[in-house]
Order: sequence, then structure tokens, then C-alpha cells
Amino acid sequence: MLSLFAIYLIKTALTYYIISQDIWPEANREYKPFEINHIVAVCIGELYVVAMASSVYLTLTWLRERERNRSLRENQFKIKLKYLENQIQPHFFFNTLNNLYALSLESSDKVPDVIIKLSKLMEYVLYDIKGTKSVKLIQEIDYIHNYVEIEKLRFENVELSINLESDIDEVEVPPLIFISLIENAFKHGGLNNPNLKIKVNCKIIDNKTLDFEVINNFVHSQNLKTKKGIGLANTQKRLKLIYKNCYNLEYKTKFNYYIIRLQIPINNED
Repeated sequence: MLSLFAIYLIKTALTYYIISQDIWPEANREYKPFEINHIVAVCIGELYVVAMASSVYLTLTWLRERERNRSLRENQFKIKLKYLENQIQPHFFFNTLNNLYALSLESSDKVPDVIIKLSKLMEYVLYDIKGTKSVKLIQEIDYIHNYVEIEKLRFENVELSINLESDIDEVEVPPLIFISLIENAFKHGGLNNPNLKIKVNCKIIDNKTLDFEVINNFVHSQNLKTKKGIGLANTQKRLKLIYKNCYNLEYKTKFNYYIIRLQIPINNED
């Protein structure tokens, strides 16, 4: 109220002494300063100006705040996603080092091969995919090959077949998104299994969806209700962060086969 009154005094004084003594020329009669009608009219006009300026200011403030919140959410998303990725990688290398340790106790001549293959995997994780949101699917397939080659040194008989039913040269996927599915095949099929067979089926559906299926056999006496490792659990969390609800992950047993299937959207135009 004090501000409005001060504005009224300044506006009326400037109009009266500089422009014209007729301080309200648009009115039907002549008004003198400090008449109530004139005070109300000037205050209402100034309120319009204040309201317009305030609306512009509040709109700009809201837009800045929305952008800040979006940036915070994006940063939180990146931090959480990076945290999950960093958990998956040590988990894998920890398992591999355990394998290497077991072979070294046996003075196995396979140790040098394990070290070489492990170095290739570490090169991929530490350098090839560092800071990248997506990689070529064919690179992930090569990574899976190297991983299985290491596991073959631990398990006596492992047979891997990868069936690519579509052209995947230009398809990109989040890094390390499939490795836990392959780890799961060894987890559910490798124990007490003299002949582990793993089959990977990979195809593109309607040029929109990548269908990745892993099938492995297992021994019926094997208990499949083993404790779930962090690999598959973290993969599920990563999928939720990246694709929200636009993905499908399901697993089941059929006869003596364990089947896990992942479907994720792709964008070949990128």
C-alpha cells in the first residue's frame, strides 16, 4: 500500500508539474490531485502493471526451476546408473579372479590363457565403453564370447551357440546389459552338469525391438532356487532406469532348460 501511494504521488506530481494540470484527461470531468476516484484509478492501473510484471517474473522463475529440477533428475539418473554399472564390473572380475586363483592352485597351464582373455575383457570395460551410453551390439556379442571362453577353462564341457536371426551391424545397446544373462546360464546350468549347452537367440522384431534369449540346460537334481547375485539384480535396475516400463525381462524353466528372455526397444536411426 505504501508503495502504491508513493507511486501515486510521483506519477501525479510529474503529470501535474511537467505535462498538464489536467491529471486525468481521459475522464469525463476535471479531477484534482488526491481525489479518491483518481487515487483508486491510478492504483488499479499500477496493479495491472505489477500483476503483468509479476506473472512474467514468476513464469521465468518457474521455467528456470523446472530446468534445474530436470538437470538434477538427469544427474541423479546418471549417478545411479553409473553406480550400478560400477557394481556389475567388480562383481564379474571378482568371479573371474576366483576362477584364476583356483587354476593357479592346481598349477594349471590354462592360467596364461585366462590372464590374456581377462585382459581383453578389462580393456573393453575400462577403455572401449568408458563414458559411453551405448555400444554396438556386435561388440557385446564379442564380449560374451570372451567371457564364455574364460568360463570354459573352469567348466570342463561348455558349448555356446549364438544364432543371429537379423542384421545387427547398426544396432546399439547399453554396455554390459547382457552379460548377467550369460552369467545366469552358468549359475543355473554349470553346477554338476557334465555338458553345459548355452544357446543365444538374437533377432530384431519389426525393426523396433531387440529380442535376446538365452537358453541353457541344467541337471534336474540341481537346486535352481539359489541366491540371486547382484549381476542380474543390477541389470534389472539398469533396465528400469534406462527404459522405464518399455522393456520385458522374463525367465522360466521348461523340462531341463532354463530360459531367460529380454526385449528392449531399439532405434536404428541413431
